[in-house]
Amino acid sequence: MEWMALLLFATIIIVLLLGFPVAFSLAGTSLIFAAIGIITGSFEQAFLTGLPNRVYGIMTNTTLLAVPLFIFMGITLEKSQIAEDLLESLSDLFWRLKGGLGIAVMIIGMLLAASTGIVGATVVTLGLLALPTMLKKGYSPEISAGTICAAGTLGQIIPPSIVLVMLGDVISSSFQYAQLSQGNFSPRTVSVGDLFAGALIPGFILVVLYLLYISVSGYFYPDTANQIKTQKPQSQSFKKIFSALFAPLFLIFSVLGSILFGFATPTEAAGIGASGALFISYIRNKMSLLQLSNVMQTTLRITSMIFFILIGASIFSLVFRGFGGDDSIRDFLLALPGDKFTAIFIVMLAIFVLGFILDFIEITFVVVPIVAPILLTMNIDPIWLGIMIAINLQTSFLTPPFGFALFYLRGVAPDAISTKQIYLGVMPFVFIQMTMLIILCIFPQLVTWLPEYIYS
Repeated sequence: MEWMALLLFATIIIVLLLGFPVAFSLAGTSLIFAAIGIITGSFEQAFLTGLPNRVYGIMTNTTLLAVPLFIFMGITLEKSQIAEDLLESLSDLFWRLKGGLGIAVMIIGMLLAASTGIVGATVVTLGLLALPTMLKKGYSPEISAGTICAAGTLGQIIPPSIVLVMLGDVISSSFQYAQLSQGNFSPRTVSVGDLFAGALIPGFILVVLYLLYISVSGYFYPDTANQIKTQKPQSQSFKKIFSALFAPLFLIFSVLGSILFGFATPTEAAGIGASGALFISYIRNKMSLLQLSNVMQTTLRITSMIFFILIGASIFSLVFRGFGGDDSIRDFLLALPGDKFTAIFIVMLAIFVLGFILDFIEITFVVVPIVAPILLTMNIDPIWLGIMIAINLQTSFLTPPFGFALFYLRGVAPDAISTKQIYLGVMPFVFIQMTMLIILCIFPQLVTWLPEYIYS
């Protein structure tokens, strides 16, 4: 039975690599293996009776309602042309600093991440707006591409990240399962708000490390990250700068503030964010009825994809456990020499490698539900584990040759920039990401302190 579980996992990876739709690959392959197992007597048909309850649980999960609302908020803000205003204002503010334009782009990426949470949209937007400007100002293609890719992937870790919303639901279920398996029939819960709070300090530190690298590059290597000194830009009024910063700051405060201060659940806060995005688009005269229709259709398409994948992943998880795959992985991790950190290292390495070939949604719904309950039985903090997985997924977005952020930028970058230059440009940021993972391993309090302080 255990070999059937491992063969099922390997088959699904191969089917996904062949380009078949993810949701149908997960569900179809799993049901085929279940049928073979029933015929050969290696799979209990009773496992499939739990499938309707799982699908109904997904449909009625209030936490997952935040996903379409955050997607709607991000797409609406993308149409509001916030990035253009931010780039113009912040680049003029930082024009005297070495690497000032790169600093402005990174701050814009942070603000867009905290107000939209969509990686692909941020990378493409910055690639279209900031990349030509950085090249024109004298930045090397490598550091320009690396800065834009790194800034775009901040949406993976900085709340309100869709990744954290989905991870929050998976980690919560895994944590309860782990406690029940240990005989605790009054299990504690982990919410999306806990992960949001846990991600704030690591996300801020990561941005600071990025900014330090850009500043140091501009100071010691002016040929690569120091804009050509042209005439002094026109001084901008405080009103114009405030107008550019108001929209993202308003949404950050309204969404995150309502969650962290206990005024709203993540789902309710997502509704606040979606309403706020519509309001901002209205006052900027950037949203027509035709655009609103397009935003709603795009939101529906992305949301449907995510939930179909989630249903397919639930079928896979049920069949995988029916074949005893979770027991095999548990035995393997528990048999590893060393302590629990050896198991964490193996799991993180596997997630990092799978990030080359699988989307973060597939990893979140397929891989994490398998390994998270096992790790959480080793007395690992669930919030810390969730943030480590999120940063690991963010690193896989940047890592050549298959990082998704690299593909996004390659699609909008001019032909003068080679793929090799994009790869070389992101490598320092990949090193910073790995350094961040090591820092969180040594100092887990950077993740756990704020949630304990807020919700104690």
